Amino acid sequence: MSTHSTYDLLRHLADSWGLVAMGIVFLVLCLWPFRPGARVTNDEAATSIFKDENDGER
Repeated sequence: MSTHSTYDLLRHLADSWGLVAMGIVFLVLCLWPFRPGARVTNDEAATSIFKDENDGER
């Protein structure tokens, strides 16, 4: 097997299965915030910038 055909094989794998893998990762990351039980974590993250650093010390 020459280096040219090895390159072609790796390029073909990256073009096909690499695209499938990136598509699956993209879908998982897009759907992750909508999983069951994530509401509390999402609400905490959304409101964390409004919390004062000294809220617990009063």
